[in-house]
Amino acid sequence: MADNRLRCALVYRLDAGDETSVTMLAKYDHASQYETSPGGSDLYGGRDKSYADAVGMVIGNDPPGATSEAGTIGGFKVCQSEVHQVVYGSDTDGLCLAVITGLKYPSRVAIQALIELHGKYSEQFGLQAKSATTNSLTKKSKPVLQAMCKKYDDLSKVDKTSALIGKVDEVKVQMQDNISAMLKNTEQAESLAERSDQLNEQASVFKKKSTDLRKQMRCKNLKMTIILTLLVAGVLAIILVPLIMKARNK
Repeated sequence: MADNRLRCALVYRLDAGDETSVTMLAKYDHASQYETSPGGSDLYGGRDKSYADAVGMVIGNDPPGATSEAGTIGGFKVCQSEVHQVVYGSDTDGLCLAVITGLKYPSRVAIQALIELHGKYSEQFGLQAKSATTNSLTKKSKPVLQAMCKKYDDLSKVDKTSALIGKVDEVKVQMQDNISAMLKNTEQAESLAERSDQLNEQASVFKKKSTDLRKQMRCKNLKMTIILTLLVAGVLAIILVPLIMKARNK
């Protein structure tokens, strides 16, 4: 879960006393919209429905800090494990909001989401939250919690830094692809150059052999010409010499 996804949104009521009493009023498992947990205490939704109790224990053991300004949420705290993080805060009336996210999800964005959610939630359910029983507002709260999770699950739309990082990553991927293509083209060019050198070498060898063969043929033709000339001269001598001798004797 070391990612940058928003997993769940939860609403609690904190009742002050000797020990802080934590009542879970509503929960929305946004992770179930895009994945299913294989089971166990993964604390992010899917088939694991104990995440609300686990977050309640985290808040009970380490309640949000004090908030002096009425009508606002503050005292934010971040609790991280090896696989997730919980970000939560509360207002002066004890209304506590929390989200579960991946470890790479910026806590500043999670706090921004809680602040926006608090304004809408306290306006619609603030009075009911003061006396609501466990899990009694989950169904009513779903549209508000779902809208917040859907909006803040896409970091590029709500966080300029994340959007910039995303663009930088895209550029890096594009550059890596370009470099890979360039290296591939270079390898192909080197292969073509090597083949060209081989062909040039073969052409040189062929030219040399052709020249040698031409010389050999010239020598052979010259020898044949000389032999034929001598042969013709011999035949003529055999024929003409007797005739000349006979003519002189007469």
